[in-house]
Amino acid sequence: MFSIFGFGSGKKRSKVGKLIDKHGYTQEELREFSGVSRNTISKVCNDPDYVPSPGVLKKLMKAIRTLDPAAKADDYFDL
Repeated sequence: MFSIFGFGSGKKRSKVGKLIDKHGYTQEELREFSGVSRNTISKVCNDPDYVPSPGVLKKLMKAIRTLDPAAKADDYFDL
């Protein structure tokens, strides 16, 4: 499937990646809000098996809860 914006282009997305896509945010915006490195954000959004360290997880969940206030870490990561 081809898309001009890259969504649905066959690239595997994690639950976090799908969440930000659904809300129209970019990985860069998630990076800026969470304070997590660009490489880690890429892993979080594109690798469904990636599990961040506890400190990174805390920062990510703070950012994720702005989009999904009821979010729990195990909703998005296999802990």
